[in-house]
Amino acid sequence: MADIEAARKAFERFDGDGDGFITAAEYKSAMAQMGDFHVTESVAEAVIAARDTNGDKLLSFDEFWAHLNKS
Repeated sequence: MADIEAARKAFERFDGDGDGFITAAEYKSAMAQMGDFHVTESVAEAVIAARDTNGDKLLSFDEFWAHLNKS
């Protein structure tokens, strides 16, 4: 089980505009800031889609947290 406070901090790093959702563009940008320049827009879209349970093409904290707790 993941630590919720650490998860919130990680989520906030990806949520560039602070609106409570991670878009594919925000995911790509955050990965680049962390040194991974290989994440393309289509890869970012696929990562978000794999975790997006309601199909809105956005990753909410609840979806992010649920994914962390699957393992």
